[in-house]
Amino acid sequence: MFRRRRPNEPPLDKGVIPWLGYALDFRDNSAQFLQKMQKKHGDIFTAQIGGYYFTFLMDPLSFGSVVKEARFKMGFEEFAHELVARVFGYHNISGDHKHLQTSSTKYLMGDGLLVMTQAMMENLQNLMLYSVGSRQGTNIWQQDGLFHFSYNIVFRAGYLSLFGNESAKQAGSTEKAKEMDRLHSEELFNEFRKYDRLFPRLAYAVLPPKDKLEAERLKRHFWNKLSVKNCKNKDNISGWISDQQKFRDENGMPEHMQDRFMFVLLWASQGNTGPSSFWLLVYLMKDPEAMMAVKEEIDNVIKSSGQVVKPGGPLLNLTRDMLLKTPVLDSAVEESLRLTAAPVLIRAVPEDMNLKMADGRSYAIRKGDRVALFPYVAVQMDPEVHHEPHVFKYNRFLNADGTKKVDFYKNGKRVKYFSMPWGAGSTICPGRFFAVNELKQFVFLMFTYFEFELLNPEEEIPPIDETRWGFGSMQPTHDITFRYRPRL
Repeated sequence: MFRRRRPNEPPLDKGVIPWLGYALDFRDNSAQFLQKMQKKHGDIFTAQIGGYYFTFLMDPLSFGSVVKEARFKMGFEEFAHELVARVFGYHNISGDHKHLQTSSTKYLMGDGLLVMTQAMMENLQNLMLYSVGSRQGTNIWQQDGLFHFSYNIVFRAGYLSLFGNESAKQAGSTEKAKEMDRLHSEELFNEFRKYDRLFPRLAYAVLPPKDKLEAERLKRHFWNKLSVKNCKNKDNISGWISDQQKFRDENGMPEHMQDRFMFVLLWASQGNTGPSSFWLLVYLMKDPEAMMAVKEEIDNVIKSSGQVVKPGGPLLNLTRDMLLKTPVLDSAVEESLRLTAAPVLIRAVPEDMNLKMADGRSYAIRKGDRVALFPYVAVQMDPEVHHEPHVFKYNRFLNADGTKKVDFYKNGKRVKYFSMPWGAGSTICPGRFFAVNELKQFVFLMFTYFEFELLNPEEEIPPIDETRWGFGSMQPTHDITFRYRPRL
């Protein structure tokens, strides 16, 4: 509380409340708070938040000085471990993060992604297309909330692809096993959404007593449902999940703590892709030109694969190679993430250090402080980097020749980190390729097998829920109703 700014340190703003500082302002609306502080102090400042001092870097041209810094000089693991222990009840072991990165590279990228793409395809087909061609699948419009529908389908298919399917042998038949997958994944999603709604306040440790009890109940529910014991009865468990279990088992972790880690993996892998699929669909549906461009590209990719989607015919087999031929959809995905993904990247400072800015200025950062980037405000919504930043432009990340656009500028200088929905550097999301594939597969099936439209085409896109800033993909303040029916 007696801290004073020293020579060469960034502007210091402790707020008026001892110890808490700006904790409430940051929790209630991080984006608004940082915009106000940037206007007051400039592109770098130190703020007191809940007993810690955070130095926020708001100049995207200087992001490399944080992203590229060696981990021993600027780490994130201490902060991450505190959060995971508070929110999920999981306590890490030595080598945790390194093994997770290695395992994710093996199973969620490259050749491993081939296997995961196929698993995701089969589970999406089971959830979305099981009634196509049957009497249930007649041309009747069905209504749902677009956020609920998108989150529900993508979460459940991703969960089944990672954690495995019901055993056909135990269920009695393949069809019975698929039906059980549909039923129990629906139940799991409903419980997950209850936890998901509590998550921001749980992360900030401000849950009222009644909600604390509910959070503990939900934690125990997921520890049981995702337990190592239950996983052993599943078929098609992904290599990513089984490898995590094996590593922790071999390193002597108690089984109850392994169960808790499975819940961490479920949230990390599925807590963002569902909301992201909603934003992608709603932005496309509100932009007829974008809808037409994406639909045309999807039709061309299917046609060039030699497949024909028709009544009574085989279901579409969407391969990873097909997903690599969608520059228009890729740009639309990246644009929707630019508008709605807002993680905070935090690094702990174990020793006194100097932070160099792109303009040559250097600032002293104290041992024990934290350095933070909030790309949503600092670059993704910067009108100089992205013209009309609040407008969805499906081709923003496309060059005129159809190639991926990566050249964006600020003050006449190229911005390397022009959009950071996945983080960057050593903390970049290791499952980002699988997550993008999930989004694209979902959109492919929606456009190929369904007609869909907003119930009220004039209804505005819902605003972002400001209480969730900093936790990845944002969520809307309310749902928006749409209707859909099978094309076939």
